[in-house]
Amino acid sequence: MPENAVEVRGLVKRFGDFHAVDDVSFEVSRGEIFGFLGPNGAGKSTTIRILCGLLSPTAGEARVGGYDVATEAEQVKENIGYMSQKFSLYDDLAVEENIDFFSGVYGVRREIRETRKEYVLKMAGLENRRGDMTRLLAGGWKQRLALGCAILHEPPILFLDEPTSGVDPIARRTFWDLIYQLAEAGNTVFVSTHYMDEAEYCHRIALMYRGRIVALGAPAELKRSLNLPSMEDVFISRIEEEERRTA
Repeated sequence: MPENAVEVRGLVKRFGDFHAVDDVSFEVSRGEIFGFLGPNGAGKSTTIRILCGLLSPTAGEARVGGYDVATEAEQVKENIGYMSQKFSLYDDLAVEENIDFFSGVYGVRREIRETRKEYVLKMAGLENRRGDMTRLLAGGWKQRLALGCAILHEPPILFLDEPTSGVDPIARRTFWDLIYQLAEAGNTVFVSTHYMDEAEYCHRIALMYRGRIVALGAPAELKRSLNLPSMEDVFISRIEEEERRTA
């Protein structure tokens, strides 16, 4: 794998006259927790879908794990884990059945499926609930199970699209503990959120607004450069600047 897990240059996605992604460029290093922050409709999910090979860009270039998302989408998909904004597992299957199903979807070798399943159950704290129907799990437990299923095939790069949306603060903190564990193990984690406090958990962040990146850097550096106490203040400042620029 190249030095950068993700490389994006001049990425554009238009839907008719609407620019969902407007000339976006950035890089994500291997082993980095990279945060994509911004309000709903900022273009975060559209960008992630392009990087996962699920949506073709209108213009620009993006490479994930060294593969071009426009021409090598299948290779991209084989090397990433993706957790969508909407809960992606099957409510009518038991916890264990979901893991078994996604082991097959991701092509996990049969001789290691049991080992990987036990890892996911332990990571998610669901060893004693393996037979429970997934629909009975609280939101935080569902999200941990979804994360576990996304890493069954041990992908080096993870895309998590607003994974903590709709869960309580304690469940959010627990989920971020899992993200730290994955990064410490060498995984690159690309995570989007509209919770400004979660910016502090990332190595670097990109603040996105109306399809454009309006700030990029480590949280502490961004706050220091603007002499502001919080990422929310930084974001508001950047939005106001962008509004003045486009007025």
